Amino acid sequence: MSFVVINAMTVPPDMRDTLEQRFAARAGEVDKMGGFEHFELLRPVEGQDRYLVYTRWDSRESFEAWRTSSAFGQGHAQAAASGPAATGSEIWAFEVAEARSQPQPHD
Repeated sequence: MSFVVINAMTVPPDMRDTLEQRFAARAGEVDKMGGFEHFELLRPVEGQDRYLVYTRWDSRESFEAWRTSSAFGQGHAQAAASGPAATGSEIWAFEVAEARSQPQPHD
């Protein structure tokens, strides 16, 4: 089963556009990593000020290879250079115990 990592980031309202622009600017780097399965940036809608960065991998080892890669470091260098958009961050890691997907229609 897959390995999921969620980065729960507290983002002040005035920094939300900045955060989303930064993710859009580095889009695609994670896609090139072996074992990468899925990415989503989840925007809070109501009652929450945290964005969730959801990534799914084929294994913990694949995620660790991404986390220690130069592409990961380069992607996070922008925040270091211009200051973070988030005021706090918490990493949650999970092994997928069960999963279902909606079947995709065939053309």
